[in-house]
Amino acid sequence: MSTTTVSPPQGSKIYQFYQLTKPRVVSLIVFTAIIGMFLAVPGMVALQPFVAGSVGIALVAGAAAAINCLVEQKIDGIMARTRARPLPRGHLTSSQTLIFATIVGGLGLFILYRWNNPLTMWLTLATFVGYAVVYTVILKPMTPQNIVIGGASGAMPPILGWAAMTGEVSAESLTLFLIIFAWTPPHFWALALYRREEYAKAGVPMLPVTHGEEYTRLQVLLYTLILVACSLLPFTSKLSGLIYLVSALLLGAGFLGYAIKIYRHYSDALARRTFRYSIIYLTALFAALLIDHYFHF
Repeated sequence: MSTTTVSPPQGSKIYQFYQLTKPRVVSLIVFTAIIGMFLAVPGMVALQPFVAGSVGIALVAGAAAAINCLVEQKIDGIMARTRARPLPRGHLTSSQTLIFATIVGGLGLFILYRWNNPLTMWLTLATFVGYAVVYTVILKPMTPQNIVIGGASGAMPPILGWAAMTGEVSAESLTLFLIIFAWTPPHFWALALYRREEYAKAGVPMLPVTHGEEYTRLQVLLYTLILVACSLLPFTSKLSGLIYLVSALLLGAGFLGYAIKIYRHYSDALARRTFRYSIIYLTALFAALLIDHYFHF
């Protein structure tokens, strides 16, 4: 997701801690959580739980990203796309990162408990553990299905946002979860395809490394088909209307077009474009949900 954020000066220590939180990733997490908040209520959201939920989820997501950087600092130092992160470059130490993540994550959980509700706090804590521990420490170095299984943590933000406003998990919020859960494999495997040599060098068992390029291309296509089907659930469950349906079909057709091209005529440049489109796809799809919510017909 492309967002405009105000970041600290690049030479400062504050900027290095800011980079630990993976701000671009967190911005997409918070965005989908916010959509969950808006969809959870019939009118406009109440200001206090909205602000508290947004800040609390952002802080815990940033803490989880910092733990990910801490655990994977050696891998990050090998891969071209991550070697400029603060830990591989020596701008921050492991102990500084751990203290930072503890303080930021603890503050986020406290905010959610105090100004939202205990359910949101516990769900967010479970999401933190799922990403920072289960995915990063256990799944990623062990199985090429790391993205599929670990994708459950990445799909949680709409549920967290919904719970922050209502204090419950609904069937509607689970449909949003399924969309992101189905989106995660083709999104990350498109990246893994054109970064496969780096993953192999780093010893990470991503699908293109363990099962080859052709098999991964087929999986991208199959999961994209699943994603397009899941994207229709908000309409079939009456969570959204025609504005969303048309948007989902058009965006899905675009994603499916990329997936078919990857399967039939692969190139690294095409995989890179697919990865970039996947971010645009999810952002636009959830934006369509929000627009449809207030202009429903």
